[in-house]
Amino acid sequence: MPNLLMQSPLQNFANLIVTYFIEIWDFLIFIGQISGIIIVLIGAILWFTETNQGRGKGLVFGGVMLSIVIEYFVLFPPAFVLV
Repeated sequence: MPNLLMQSPLQNFANLIVTYFIEIWDFLIFIGQISGIIIVLIGAILWFTETNQGRGKGLVFGGVMLSIVIEYFVLFPPAFVLV
């Protein structure tokens, strides 16, 4: 980042914050994807073993919804990720 030396200290700080946001965003997307898979698996186990069918169906539905929301944010990320 040699161009950071030519900018003001406030711009340098803003660029640093944006860099951290991008790293955090990538980590949150990863955690969301893994969580969606785990929630669907646990829900399917509860549902199909008839341990708690109502809770299992709810977890499967919630895991699918979480995965859809995460994929939406993968396809259409916020503006700070596109920098």
